[in-house]
Amino acid sequence: MNENICAISTSLGVGAISIVRCTGPDVINIVSKIFSGKDLTKVDSHTINYGYIVDHDNKIDEVLVNIMKAPKTFTREDMVEINCHGGIATTNKVLELLLINGCRLAEPGEFTKKAYLNGRIDLLEAEAINDLTASESEEARKYAINRVEGNLSKLINKERDILLSLQADLEVRFDYPDEVDEPEVTNKMLLDNLNIIKDDLKELVKSSEEGQIIKNGISIALVGKPNVGKSSILNHLLDEDKAIVTEIAGTTRDIVEGSLNLDGIKINLIDTAGIRETDDVVEKIGVDKSKQAIKNADLVIHVIEPLEGYNDEDKEISTNINNDNYIIFINKDDLDKKVDINIDNKKVIYGNTKDPDGLKNLKNEIIKMFKIDEIKGKNYNFLSNARDIALVKKSLISIEQAIESVTNEVPFEMIAQDIQEAYANLSEIVGDTSDEAVIDEMFKKFCVGK
Repeated sequence: MNENICAISTSLGVGAISIVRCTGPDVINIVSKIFSGKDLTKVDSHTINYGYIVDHDNKIDEVLVNIMKAPKTFTREDMVEINCHGGIATTNKVLELLLINGCRLAEPGEFTKKAYLNGRIDLLEAEAINDLTASESEEARKYAINRVEGNLSKLINKERDILLSLQADLEVRFDYPDEVDEPEVTNKMLLDNLNIIKDDLKELVKSSEEGQIIKNGISIALVGKPNVGKSSILNHLLDEDKAIVTEIAGTTRDIVEGSLNLDGIKINLIDTAGIRETDDVVEKIGVDKSKQAIKNADLVIHVIEPLEGYNDEDKEISTNINNDNYIIFINKDDLDKKVDINIDNKKVIYGNTKDPDGLKNLKNEIIKMFKIDEIKGKNYNFLSNARDIALVKKSLISIEQAIESVTNEVPFEMIAQDIQEAYANLSEIVGDTSDEAVIDEMFKKFCVGK
């Protein structure tokens, strides 16, 4: 915590500006050693100072240096940001001079980790910062900024406060049994509060499972026989020639991926190789990859050629699709010859890639199937990873056990233990009780300089 760290915080490459960031107890003195201009040790906090980065008498770059003094900084330590001209050589030279003069290179996410360890943010807010930088859709951005502002943390802490109050009430009963309410009064108070927490946590679990769509998007696999138009559908949805399209069956030998934004949600599209029996070694590898993509997809769209209808080959492909989210898409409905296809328990959509709105019905069905409009209409207080969701579920189990114990008039000491376990799990979500290994692992996912 007492080390001075530095890193390049902007993407390394040609650009107008790049930022080299430093934090630690002595970073202002360190930067002063390589800065020609004002005496940075004497300037006011939160000021921008013009000058040059120098290596002895050699000018390296003309810069603006932002001085921010503790505790009103992101890390609650002194911070300095050097705004350089963009460029690999210049930026790396500034970083090199900082390392020579007393800083060490920051680890991934170490700036945010310092902010967390110094009490500037909690673990949920730290995770949200990473989500914000990685967001690829408008809904993902809204979700991340909601957490950065601490709204989800407030929700978790509200439940923790109630649990802590219940625990304190029970401890008073242990210590002063003759000076508290009758057991019936205590039982009613416990049940009322525990049921409120139970309902809140159930809603949080439900919204968190739905909310994964906002954060991670929807993975869609386009499958079918060779030459039914899967690649054309991919290109039409992406509005670019991502996949090669020819009249030759089996042109797509490997999976082709792309992403688009559908009503504010990221869609990850996978165009698979046509599934069929083949002696071609390369095509067979593509078919195997297609089958794996089907298993991993949130939605499978089985593309069918209307002139041939739903034949034995399509039935064989269907046997590889073990997914509740399954759409039959009849492509090329712009052709004169059309076939009405009815398949039991399968949603059938018609469309084409020739008309500008030829895939409109397909898009609308995806929005409807994943309830995208409903999810967007809700608040953004949901958890973003499996670890946090699991901790809420564990808390919920403890709450339900406590409710059962109160109902069965179990001794208060045992009820207090369940409440304590629920509180501990919720505390781990915001980082109050997380062990060092968990914290280190989480911050490894961040980029260097964040």
